[in-house]
Amino acid sequence: MALKTIVYSIDGKKKKIKVKICDTPSKKFSGLMFCKHSSPLLFIFNKNKILSIHSFFCKPFKAIWLDEKMQATKVIDVKNWKINISGKGKFLLEIPKSFQSSKLPSTNIVVDNRNI
Repeated sequence: MALKTIVYSIDGKKKKIKVKICDTPSKKFSGLMFCKHSSPLLFIFNKNKILSIHSFFCKPFKAIWLDEKMQATKVIDVKNWKINISGKGKFLLEIPKSFQSSKLPSTNIVVDNRNI
């Protein structure tokens, strides 16, 4: 799966991150499950809605729900073996803990969707 670079802003600073796009049912189903090492994943849905996830068979990761304008609506640190984790958005960005170079804040995240 090819990586796509997306640009997002945290407190006014633009940052780039390479993500795997998950836009098919099979890609969305598997997500980070059973991955020892993975790039961040960007899940794309048809509309803004409540998106529920779980972390069975996953290593810890940060989940960022994004609305249709690519602005964060919820950011949480997800531990493994949790169920019924939800937020509202059209997009969901999952960043494995092993990938994170620094702690992302929980607010003021804006993603530039021109690259998606």
